[in-house]
Amino acid sequence: MGHSAKHSHYRHVHSEDEQKAVLNRMSRAIGHLESIKRMIEDDRDCSEVLTQLSAVRSAITNISKIIMRHHMEHCIVDAVQNDELERVEDLKKAIERFIK
Repeated sequence: MGHSAKHSHYRHVHSEDEQKAVLNRMSRAIGHLESIKRMIEDDRDCSEVLTQLSAVRSAITNISKIIMRHHMEHCIVDAVQNDELERVEDLKKAIERFIK
């Protein structure tokens, strides 16, 4: 299948609401990282910085889980149903990289 098929697949599977929710979470995590950067610039206590970094890591993990869930529920199922073996292999590799 060509590039346009993959593009339309992406648009079909990942609704605007889903995408907006993920992007909102990303924006919050980015804002949180910026505030941690300021904490470091202000020479804040290391334990406070580490606590905030842990919170950001948790937020990123949660974003990853949302994307992974959609990936497994839609992208992989679609690729298997359409017998797109190369695409299935690409999806498996992406999952393996994620869970390392």
